Amino acid sequence: MTSIQKKILALTTVVLVIMSTIWIALTYYNHKTHKQYNDILQRYLSMNEVTKASQQLVTDLNNYTIDPTQDSLDKLAASKEQVQQAKYGVYHLRNTENDFTLTNYMNLIDSLVEATDRSILFQSENDTEASAQEFAEATRITTYISEMTLTLIDTELNTFDRFYRGIIEQSGEVIKLGIWSLLLITCLLLLVTYWFSLTITRPVFQLTKAANELSKGNFDQQVKIETNDEIAFLARTFDRMRININNLISEIKQKAALERELQESRLLLQESQFRSLQSQINPHFLFNTLNTLSKKAYLEGSEETSDLLVSVAGILRYNLKRQDRSVTLHDEIQVLKQYMDIQKARFTDRLQLHWDIDESCLELKIPALTLQPIIENAVIHAVEPKEDGGNIWFRVKVDGSQVVIEIEDDGMGMPEQKILQILNEESPLPTEGHSTGIGFSNVVKRLRLFYGYDDVIDIKGIQGKGTKVILKIKHSNNERSQTG
Repeated sequence: MTSIQKKILALTTVVLVIMSTIWIALTYYNHKTHKQYNDILQRYLSMNEVTKASQQLVTDLNNYTIDPTQDSLDKLAASKEQVQQAKYGVYHLRNTENDFTLTNYMNLIDSLVEATDRSILFQSENDTEASAQEFAEATRITTYISEMTLTLIDTELNTFDRFYRGIIEQSGEVIKLGIWSLLLITCLLLLVTYWFSLTITRPVFQLTKAANELSKGNFDQQVKIETNDEIAFLARTFDRMRININNLISEIKQKAALERELQESRLLLQESQFRSLQSQINPHFLFNTLNTLSKKAYLEGSEETSDLLVSVAGILRYNLKRQDRSVTLHDEIQVLKQYMDIQKARFTDRLQLHWDIDESCLELKIPALTLQPIIENAVIHAVEPKEDGGNIWFRVKVDGSQVVIEIEDDGMGMPEQKILQILNEESPLPTEGHSTGIGFSNVVKRLRLFYGYDDVIDIKGIQGKGTKVILKIKHSNNERSQTG
């Protein structure tokens, strides 16, 4: 079956092949032209290098004549070597046009080197006059070399003049060919694209028309498309759907009556839930009642009972706050102490709580109702099951760039599977008996959302030795939560 994907791939392949061929041809011609230009330019540079080397040789010879030291002699020797290399560099420039001139050019270079050697020899023999004559001869030869270099370059320009003009004409023809090729390819692609679009849009239009009829409730018109691609398959599927809709209409009518009955049942359930909510005690009324009972107990001399009622009222008032708001660590610890006062009254000496708090951390921002569920979890699972009770350690300290809050107990330890369940937030744990109604996994989720990173909490549990919950709060995240 010829699919739409195969058509697209074929069209794309043809376009890529054509464009690649044009690009390769233009790149090859451009590379060839650049190489020819570079070869000609190299000829000029080689000739110019001879002039520069000969002038440098005369300069170094003059320096040696004025100051005949070993350093100036070494520089002179290096200049002679550079002249010889420049001479070898022009050997490949010989052709029928410059054969005679280039031969004389080579001889001048040799004469310059010989005059330099003679000047050095006379200078070493302290024959100043003879050395000066040879220096003058070297200077004259250098002038001849410069003039002959210009003559050779002029000859080269005359020789390659027709070549330059041919390259320019050829470049113009290539540009014209490229423009006509692009226009031709563009026209062909437009025609092919138009034909290709018709093979897709015509069946889509037919399918759209059939869908419009179906939307009007006309389920009797057959959907038929004469193509061999995915749209034809879609049309056949659409036609089967039309048949299935006809068969389902009757079932829908039967289910409508059942749906009405179900809706009535939902309304009854909602009404029952509303009445259940109406029967619950208003939390604010309960808070006010606890305050009243606390004052009455205090007036009657039951100060311990009054303190407990105050703690319960404080916890209730704190829990009435929004759970998504942030509070200071100081506020969270205060309500935590009220909660522990209640638990101490319940467990007496069976519960021992040890505090170790760095007061410089008390302004730390933390989500409300974060610490109490963790402490309560320790009380329920580490202290309550043991006949002799247990210990709970609460620590707050600064560790480098973060504040560390540790809650540790000496209970039976939390199983590894349960730790992973809490940290992975796989499923909410039961919260029966919890005063806040907030489970441990909910605390983990709220901490991660509040601070923006996953390793804000860690749990370490050792069977038979206890559990330690560690909160690691970075200073940068705390500043961001304060400004947010």
